[in-house]
Amino acid sequence: MKKLMLLTLLVSFLSCKTEPTVTENKIKEDVAFLSDDKLEGRQTGTEGEVKASEYIIKRFKDIGLQSKGTEGYLQSFSFKPKTDPHKEVEFTTNADSTITGNNVIGFIDNNAKTTVVIGAHYDHLGFGGEGSLYREKNKAVHNGADDNASGVAVMLNLAGRLKIKNDTAEIKDKNNYLFMAFSGEEMGLLGSNYFSKNPTVDAASINYMINMDMVGRMKADSTLAVYGTGTSPIFKQTIKSNNEKFKLIENESGVGPSDHTSFYLIDIPVLHFFTGQHEDYHKPGDDAEKLNYEGMDLISDYIFSIISDLDDNGKLAFRKTKNESEETPRFKVGLGVVPDYLFDGKGMRIDGTRQETPAFNAGLKKGDVVVKLGDSTVTDMMSYMRALSVFDKGDEANITVKRGEETIETKVNF
Repeated sequence: MKKLMLLTLLVSFLSCKTEPTVTENKIKEDVAFLSDDKLEGRQTGTEGEVKASEYIIKRFKDIGLQSKGTEGYLQSFSFKPKTDPHKEVEFTTNADSTITGNNVIGFIDNNAKTTVVIGAHYDHLGFGGEGSLYREKNKAVHNGADDNASGVAVMLNLAGRLKIKNDTAEIKDKNNYLFMAFSGEEMGLLGSNYFSKNPTVDAASINYMINMDMVGRMKADSTLAVYGTGTSPIFKQTIKSNNEKFKLIENESGVGPSDHTSFYLIDIPVLHFFTGQHEDYHKPGDDAEKLNYEGMDLISDYIFSIISDLDDNGKLAFRKTKNESEETPRFKVGLGVVPDYLFDGKGMRIDGTRQETPAFNAGLKKGDVVVKLGDSTVTDMMSYMRALSVFDKGDEANITVKRGEETIETKVNF
């Protein structure tokens, strides 16, 4: 009887220690809907974007999130399309020649003083347009399964888990949670930019922001890039202590080509998660069946553990970081490759080439590592861009690549 009582107490203790975070996993279902041809690529201001926003609202309601937009779950913003790419977009209420997008915003209110923002953009390129890397003449739907149905699906999964955790816990988390599906990202971070200027919660109460953009193509080596690790002193320790599954590539900068930048620029610590570019980036081939769903599950687990670990640290300190984008060399030509941004060896590894480009014509292939371009040694992405910046259209340059154990020297014509 004593043994039975001890066993019962042990089971009871273990039950108390296990966080009630199990929720129905709809990651695959969410990606399938958002990247379906029927949504025609979810371009901002289109019927496809509206259908996507309605789906996300329904998911927020099913999860039990409160609305936190300006009109229910929606925060609408209108803007004039840019004619000068160097100018900032103009937000406007004038209906003439404007496009309207919608952020979708849900909330878990734990009556806390601080709020964590968890976001992902849901818009994509529609049938292509300016941002597309598709070079065929026929129009094709750019479904954006990885970019960024994947991030939205993980965001929704985290919303469900955090809602159940806080509904069933005797003591709620010390943060509220604001879940945001941004629109207008592909047109220049417009939705997050608009929210940063017109927040639906007190901006001073935002503790930190987590962004997920392209988290659906984890490679076999389990590489995961985490950007913004320098934006709060606690981040590096936290991401390392909670990591058991990933080969982490860390980047301190809070500035990058995704929505976390809008929050960093108003002095909020940010973390951005990314599994790397691929040959289908900004092309019609970015489809749901190509995603690594087990990898997405692991990323959701990892981010959940980070959020839980940070919960008792109060308001996180913000720290400015070096803006690496200001140091990026400008160049007039390109090789026509998709770089492997997660490669941490010496050189610049090619993740894909496009037809009828200098790289393709020179016989360069996916997996080749560029180690020299012209007179410059290439050790990383920055040195590759510096090497590229000296060339003009029509120039010819020597290039050296590693292909497995073989060293190949050839020429490229820009």
